[in-house]
Amino acid sequence: MKIAFVVSEFNSEVTTPMEDRARRHAESLGVEVARVVRVPGVYDMAPVVKALLQRKEIEGVVMIGAVIKGETNHDEVIAHAIARAGIELALEFDKPVGLSIIGPAMTDEQAVARIENAKNGVNAVVSVARALKEIRG
Repeated sequence: MKIAFVVSEFNSEVTTPMEDRARRHAESLGVEVARVVRVPGVYDMAPVVKALLQRKEIEGVVMIGAVIKGETNHDEVIAHAIARAGIELALEFDKPVGLSIIGPAMTDEQAVARIENAKNGVNAVVSVARALKEIRG
């Protein structure tokens, strides 16, 4: 199975170790991370996820990012928008999109404590891709 990662460069002190953790977890499951594409921020992920889902060899995409609380509620708007885009793209292309985006409403310390959660998006993509393969025969 080949999957792809889309990784936010914003908050890279959190997203870089998240990417490393997600990659190690994929390898432990026998899954190849065929492509890694970095984008400026979480909000910028949707068109890249869409382009990757269009590729026949890619069976799913994991979005990796950290949405940390600032002085306004902007973090909530961003997190909700990308979560919605991810599910809409998964339905459009009939391939899983994993949400390894931590936040919103987190402090920097809370984000660092949740780096390990990056593996959850990998688990979701692999499980759903395998389930779809089984259903389709």
